[in-house]
Amino acid sequence: MSQLQIKILSDKDSLGRAGAEHAARSLRRAIQDQGNVRIIAATGASQFEFLDALTSAPAIDWDRVEVFHLDEYVGLPSTHPASFRKYLFDRLIHKTGITRYHFLDGDDDPESAIRRIASKLQSKPIDVAFAGIGENGHLAFNDPPADFETEEPYLIVDLDEACRQQQVNEGWFSEVRDVPKKAISMSVRQIMRANEIIVAVPDARKAQAVKSCLEGEVSPMMPASILREHPNATIYLDRDSAALLSSRVSVAP
Repeated sequence: MSQLQIKILSDKDSLGRAGAEHAARSLRRAIQDQGNVRIIAATGASQFEFLDALTSAPAIDWDRVEVFHLDEYVGLPSTHPASFRKYLFDRLIHKTGITRYHFLDGDDDPESAIRRIASKLQSKPIDVAFAGIGENGHLAFNDPPADFETEEPYLIVDLDEACRQQQVNEGWFSEVRDVPKKAISMSVRQIMRANEIIVAVPDARKAQAVKSCLEGEVSPMMPASILREHPNATIYLDRDSAALLSSRVSVAP
């Protein structure tokens, strides 16, 4: 039986606000209970509204927030508009003043970057992970067929054609040949170790992936389907991304 809570909002702005309110509550609660909070931050166009709302949320002590990086391209400098480091600096770090962040440098020595960040990532539990779902069903940069078994915290992965085309469609690159073929990605099992996962998935272009992940088999061929096995995960959809769901899917109030 699915453990995933599903919340459908009218549009992507409402989705972003609802997801951010949920995330802000989780951050405040962790800070109150344990003095700090460790999070995994997602990137991409699907996270725009969510991060805009979250960084404006009141009463979050950002000095007590520690951020880990979900994924990054191999061989792409941090100055490139598509760099996820640049994205997080612009949309999260500079807006909040967070000082404890651990970002993946895939420029020169990806393996070294993985070793450096992995030890810090695994030193304590992650309280909240933010995530999205790719048009091909990927979770982070774990494209199908994803590795559901590895215990490694980060992997160097090959990006499939659908994933690379999505980056072009979202405007990050001019054409597919400009998109790196490899990336560093947090592994599926590492993401699933987070105490809570909050997933923001707007837009009609995600509707088929959402349907397959929520109504099909839990399978490496649809990597984000694994979220259904997490004990404390919530997915936020808008009407467009939820458009293909059948009435058999149970929606949380």
